[in-house]
Amino acid sequence: MRSLMRYEMMLWIALYRWVFRRPEPVPPGSVPFSYSGAGTTLLMAFIVVSAIEIPVLHLLLPWTVVRIIAWIVGVYGLLWMIGLLATLRVYPHLVGEPGIRIRKSMSTDLTVPWENVRAVRSRGRSLPPGGQTQFENGVLSFGVAGGTTVDLVLSEPITLPEKKTGGEPVTEIRFHADRPDELVAAAQTRLTART
Repeated sequence: MRSLMRYEMMLWIALYRWVFRRPEPVPPGSVPFSYSGAGTTLLMAFIVVSAIEIPVLHLLLPWTVVRIIAWIVGVYGLLWMIGLLATLRVYPHLVGEPGIRIRKSMSTDLTVPWENVRAVRSRGRSLPPGGQTQFENGVLSFGVAGGTTVDLVLSEPITLPEKKTGGEPVTEIRFHADRPDELVAAAQTRLTART
């Protein structure tokens, strides 16, 4: 229950930040990289359909109480989806001094320190059916719109509190970035500076 409340609160904070153009502060020396491009089209389709559905239901339902309930639920759902879109915009991946911070809306926030990065490369991959977060043979994938664009190979396996991993060690993390080549270049610069 607490995690649901936290998720809800972060969603409304993200919506506030996005609407009032108050992005989350980026630590000095860090570079943000978005991943919202691939998921925006799908979310926008849901938002448009919901926006059309609210007045249509209002006209079709003959009972006042049911119309009011449908209106409240519809407006809440519409704002919630806009908030979800905001989380994709407000919480970007970061490449900075501590390492690569991988994010996916509010469900993923993982920083991999540079000393545990063996290689980072740009490579587009499609995920097989089974959800946007998948784990197989030590590879944890955080997909957006059914794919990943960056491969992060770890020097040492790590164990993450991800339900999909079942407590097994992770040797590689794949995730989506809108500009994977730029993210990889920024990461390579950091890795080169450390050697």
